[in-house]
Amino acid sequence: MPRTVDYFLAPQSPWTYLGHERFVRMAREAGAAVRVRPIDLGRIFPISGGLPLARRAPQRQAYRLVELRRFSEHLGLPLNLHPKFFPVSGDAAARLIVAVDQQDGSDAALRIAGAVLAAVWVQERDIASDTVLAELLRECGLAAARLPQSKEPGVQQQYEAHTQAAIDANVFGSPSYVIDGELFWGQDRLDFVQRRLSSDH
Repeated sequence: MPRTVDYFLAPQSPWTYLGHERFVRMAREAGAAVRVRPIDLGRIFPISGGLPLARRAPQRQAYRLVELRRFSEHLGLPLNLHPKFFPVSGDAAARLIVAVDQQDGSDAALRIAGAVLAAVWVQERDIASDTVLAELLRECGLAAARLPQSKEPGVQQQYEAHTQAAIDANVFGSPSYVIDGELFWGQDRLDFVQRRLSSDH
């Protein structure tokens, strides 16, 4: 029986970028349904012990860069360690992903999410800019109307609901994948996600 994955993501996360296409591919190969759930880490970190990057200890900040470089090289994915537009608010992009999901479905939401992630970590583009978000919609073949729709109250309410669902599922970082109530945190856990998707129980 095909499984459903709750995919909790922050659209400005480098780790989410590094895992996104692999996750999309494995979910497709497993015939799994994906619920795309952008989340606000600004709400999640204070109640889960997380810290914004700028407030982390220097050792942790330095090691983060080592790990990003390692995974980028290991996976053969381009990644700017110091992108021009980072740190950046992910709220506008998250709402756009929600709007696309509501209007066009999860496959389209996964497509625009991937474009947003690459915009930050590969293309040096500002995902807090409406101009950039409009360009990404066009590049993904999605309707320009999704941008104004992303500013509607119902989209914000859904974004908040996704964040609350993440809190309820004990999510504390991005990306997180929840399958049948089981939490997998981080793109480096995708091997376990794949095993869970292919298991019979």
